[in-house]
Amino acid sequence: MSVADRVVNFGAGPSALPLTVLEEAQKGLINFNGTGIGIAEISHRSKEFQAFLTEFEQNLRTQLEVPSTHRILFTQGGGTTQFSAVVLNMIARHRLLHPNATAENTVLDYVVTGSWSKKAAEEARRLTAGVATVRTAVDARVYAKDGKAFDNIPPHAEFAFSPAPAVIYYCENETVDGVEFAHDAGAPASFPFARLPAAPLLPLVADYSSSFMCRPIPRLADHAVIYAGAQKNIGPAGLTILIVREDCVVDVDAAARLGAPPPVQHPAVLPIYVAGLVVRRMGEQGGIPYYEALNRRKSQKLYAAIHEGEQNGVFRRKKRFLEGAEAEGMKGLKGHRSVGGIRVSLYNAVTEEDVDKIIAYMNSFMQK
Repeated sequence: MSVADRVVNFGAGPSALPLTVLEEAQKGLINFNGTGIGIAEISHRSKEFQAFLTEFEQNLRTQLEVPSTHRILFTQGGGTTQFSAVVLNMIARHRLLHPNATAENTVLDYVVTGSWSKKAAEEARRLTAGVATVRTAVDARVYAKDGKAFDNIPPHAEFAFSPAPAVIYYCENETVDGVEFAHDAGAPASFPFARLPAAPLLPLVADYSSSFMCRPIPRLADHAVIYAGAQKNIGPAGLTILIVREDCVVDVDAAARLGAPPPVQHPAVLPIYVAGLVVRRMGEQGGIPYYEALNRRKSQKLYAAIHEGEQNGVFRRKKRFLEGAEAEGMKGLKGHRSVGGIRVSLYNAVTEEDVDKIIAYMNSFMQK
């Protein structure tokens, strides 16, 4: 297949990657940084790869303004792996701080605003039976129009956090349900930081998989852990990036001796390499401010086309729409299997020209 044969990938994950990065990675598969060894063959302990890893970490730290109080970690697996790993590590931290804690007073608060946070809470309950108590700080379905759907961010006053929890968890962007926390601190749909317990070193955990590196992270320094699967905005599936406050990097073996379950971990070299190339390129293009503005333009023009189609009632013919889009070289538009429909994912590597292409197709579809 030549470059000309490539289609536009609107998939929700694994998502599109910049062509220039793919071409550079192709060379690295044969010869990584002049070593004569391909990136998929090289040791993660080699000085060449360690130098690349250091650069990658520094690029992330600079672009996201990560303070020195937090480490950046690169782990295997997708974001859902952290449903377990974060819980295990945070319970280990809590047990070291409170050696005599019981299951009743080891509390995990979950903000449930969509499918992903619901799954995270379910995994926490499964994993911590007899070790901790998982409670729901707020459930957005209660405030839905039909009392069932995840279609809103509840009012701030409805968030009820425990006085001293071991975990406070939220998912910043629920892509399956189309719900996200606003980044304007004054917006009603922003995360209610003012409702959090008045205590230092809060155990605040956020899943940023769907918006990582596309805009700044509000109050990053106030989080204990931020994690993001790379396969949305910056890399292949199989890599998760974590930003972890120093006090949360604990001796899990010591915690296990006090009754906390032990976690497991090892780095994924190839996905780290591709993601590192993407973040390097982002810095060269202007970093997060550039992508935040670009993504805003992309979404505004796409939503305008969607609203027009809704008013005309023509976007209900899903099968016909998807077949026509694929014939025009656009794939990855089928909605999540749990909700169906159509979704157009506008992650960082989807260009403005790509968005113009699908809007032109949507307009043509409406006319026909």
